[in-house]
Amino acid sequence: MPLLPAPRCEAAEQRAGTLTSIAIHGVSRSFATADGRLPVLDAVTFDVPDRQIVAIIGPNGCGKSTLLRLVSGLLSADRGAIELDGTPVTGPDPRIGFVFQEPRLLPWRDAAGNVEYPLELAGWTRSRREEQVRDLLGLVGLREFAGARPHALSGGMRQRVSIARALALGPSVLLLDEPFSALDALTRERFNTELLNLWERTATTILLVTHSISEAVYLADRVVVLSPRPGSVVADIRVALDRRERDANVDTLALGRTASDIRRHLAGATDDPTPAELTAELGRRQRSREVPIEQLGVPAWFDPFGQEDRR
Repeated sequence: MPLLPAPRCEAAEQRAGTLTSIAIHGVSRSFATADGRLPVLDAVTFDVPDRQIVAIIGPNGCGKSTLLRLVSGLLSADRGAIELDGTPVTGPDPRIGFVFQEPRLLPWRDAAGNVEYPLELAGWTRSRREEQVRDLLGLVGLREFAGARPHALSGGMRQRVSIARALALGPSVLLLDEPFSALDALTRERFNTELLNLWERTATTILLVTHSISEAVYLADRVVVLSPRPGSVVADIRVALDRRERDANVDTLALGRTASDIRRHLAGATDDPTPAELTAELGRRQRSREVPIEQLGVPAWFDPFGQEDRR
């Protein structure tokens, strides 16, 4: 049984005729540091056909979040180009909705007020705003919590409000930057199902950043694997099993092979020091009585709560 209700949603129906593809051509990006420039992305190239879900996975710091910000127009590339339906992205685009790792709701506004905010900025009339907000809160199953402020909502409910807000202007592209990473495992599984239910009722093209291989395989049509920084595409893997069969066959050989293929491309994609570096670092830290050697060599992609691209 779907976890999200399926009310009539005018916002979703309006999007149904609008499909948007993403094309990323040789995109590179670096950031200024005290020592010069730090390259984060290097000649990234792949596309996302309209209404497809593509997951991006890779080590911490490889530029996954930066790539989403480039697609959204919040950042500009040093080299290369990003296009929506053949039109270059040169700045924020109303066709794009962005859901961040944290909900980032306005604490002084209730759920309805947070969803309404982008509509106010866009100059919608009050009656149109109220109708759109009612439809969107119904779409994410929160209509009865319209008057609740963020502090009174659970983490999962706050993230639903964030998703509704991202859909407020009827985007045809939805960018998701680990939106469920702070949730417990069971709740995260439920939200994966809810996301697919939402996707089935809209015409959105989804680009999703995740550290979870199982989540990527369950949700996506394809999984793009990035190398360690500077991130570049090392694999573009199609998930062969039909999405309708995945719930009943989540542990099947087909999904297992896809997950194994992703892990194979991630092998070595860590910030582990080499044995020689470990030996040298052990000696240095023992002499200086610094952090124990046990804290060295944690795989960069292992931490699902890691923050990246803070520079």
